[in-house]
Amino acid sequence: MSYTVQTQVGQFVADMPGRFRIFQDRGIDFCCGGKLPLEQACSEKGINAVELLSDLVAYQARPEDAQGLAGKTLTQICDQIESTHHAYLRDVMPRLSTMAAKVVAAHGSRHPEVLQVQQVFEGLWAEMQSHMMKEEQVLFPGIRALEAGDAQACGHCGTVQNPIHVMEMEHDSAGAALATMRQLTGGYKAPADACNTFRALLAGLEDVESDMHQHVHKENNILFPRAIMLESELRGR
Repeated sequence: MSYTVQTQVGQFVADMPGRFRIFQDRGIDFCCGGKLPLEQACSEKGINAVELLSDLVAYQARPEDAQGLAGKTLTQICDQIESTHHAYLRDVMPRLSTMAAKVVAAHGSRHPEVLQVQQVFEGLWAEMQSHMMKEEQVLFPGIRALEAGDAQACGHCGTVQNPIHVMEMEHDSAGAALATMRQLTGGYKAPADACNTFRALLAGLEDVESDMHQHVHKENNILFPRAIMLESELRGR
């Protein structure tokens, strides 16, 4: 594919997943903001778009990029999101919740920002539990049925675009929560007097941010557009 500064940010990562690191290093949102042209995304960050485009084009795929979604069916993408990203959140978030409570108890008086982090984190986790349930029980089964040829698989919602719109709004909310936690922690930097639990919590939160960005990218920029297109094709027959 020929890329320009007008290519959508999400397209670069959809074509080669490992490129997410380039955007992440520069603080560019490639998931919720994946529909922005590269030039606009760079302008908002004060970054030279031509130079970044050169870096993206020059990027050499790493072995793990073979785990990308090119050529995968919609069903396989849904399965992969559930077995990796949903499973990851259900494993790590309760453990981070326990750690956050300990850090607040031990450091809250000297670092009141950790209480704010805890509150934002708990709100994010509550929202993601509901979000994942809606995907697994409503949206993803509908997408799988569409792929099986049922043009009215999401008829109870009117169209697949309706639940997708809800999921995208919740993605925006989750993205805002992640951005708030990053701001409150100064980029997940541990203070000088942080104990090991405090440091582990910050590292864990940064890992969650990275995983969530990839998770949302796969849905917003790959799965959802393909599902909308498929439904349109089926209903147009």
